Amino acid sequence: MRLNLDVPSPLQYFASLVQSDAQFPMLEAAISLAQDEYPDLDVQQILSDVDQLQARLKRRLPADASALQKLRLLSQFFFRDLGFGGNVNNYYDPDNSYLNVVLKTRRGIPISLAVLWLELANGLGLNATGVAFPGHFMVKVNLPKGQVVIDPFTGQSLSREELSERLEPFRQRNLLDVTNLADNSHDTPIGVYLQSASPRDIISRMLRNLKEIHKTQEDWPRMVAVADRLIVLHPDAWPEYRDRGLAWAVQGQAARAVPDLEKYLAHASDAADLDVVAQRVALLRQQTQ
Repeated sequence: MRLNLDVPSPLQYFASLVQSDAQFPMLEAAISLAQDEYPDLDVQQILSDVDQLQARLKRRLPADASALQKLRLLSQFFFRDLGFGGNVNNYYDPDNSYLNVVLKTRRGIPISLAVLWLELANGLGLNATGVAFPGHFMVKVNLPKGQVVIDPFTGQSLSREELSERLEPFRQRNLLDVTNLADNSHDTPIGVYLQSASPRDIISRMLRNLKEIHKTQEDWPRMVAVADRLIVLHPDAWPEYRDRGLAWAVQGQAARAVPDLEKYLAHASDAADLDVVAQRVALLRQQTQ
C-alpha cells in the first residue's frame, strides 16, 4: 500500500483553517500568514511558545482574581514585563505582521499585537475582542462595571473623548464608512466604531495591511501571495481578483491575469473602473494569442 505523504502548501493549510466561522482558530491562522515569507516556519512551535506565555501569566494570577485584576495583571505582563509595543521606527516593515517575528522582537503593529494580547486575555477568561477602529486596531474588554478600550500599540486605556478625538481626522476627510447608520458621520455614536471584529475580519485586515505594503513597494509576487489568501477568505470579494490580476499583468503573466480580471468584470457590474479594466483585458488577450 502506498502512503500519501503530500504536505499541504501554505495556502492549502491556511484554507483548511478558515473554512468555518464557528471554528476559526484565529491565532493559528494569524501565525500561518508568515509561511509565505518563512517557508520553514513551525506553526505548532509558535503556538506552543504562546501557550508558555499563557502558563507564565496564569501562575501569577490569584485564584480569586476579579476581571479587573486579571486585566491589570495582563497589562503589566504584556506591555511592561514582556515589553511588547509598537514598532515606531519601522512601522511598515512586513515583519510587523508576522507573529513569529513579533514574538521574538516584541515589536509589531496594532493588529498583530492585538492578536497575541487577545489570546492571553481570553485564556484568562476575560471577555475580550478586537475592534476594527478606523485607522488603528483596538481591543476591548467587557467588565462587570463597564467597557475598557485599549490601544495595543501602547497599552493605553482610552476614554470615549480620546477615541472621538482619534476619529476626528477621518470625519474631516469623510473617510468613515457609516452606511445605513447615519446621514452624517459626526452624528454617529462612538459605539458604532467599537463593535467587535470577527476572527475572519481580523485576519482580513492583517492581510490587507500586508497587501498595501507590497503594493506600495511594487513587490508584485508577494502581493499575489497575499491576494491568494484574501480570496480564500472571501471568495466573493471581486476587487481582490482584479488586484491579483493586475499584479499578474505587471509581471508579464497575461495568461494568469486575464481569468482574474474577467471574473471581476463578470461580477462587479456596478464598479466605476469596468471600462478601464476591460481595456486592459483586451490588451492582455492580444499578448496571449
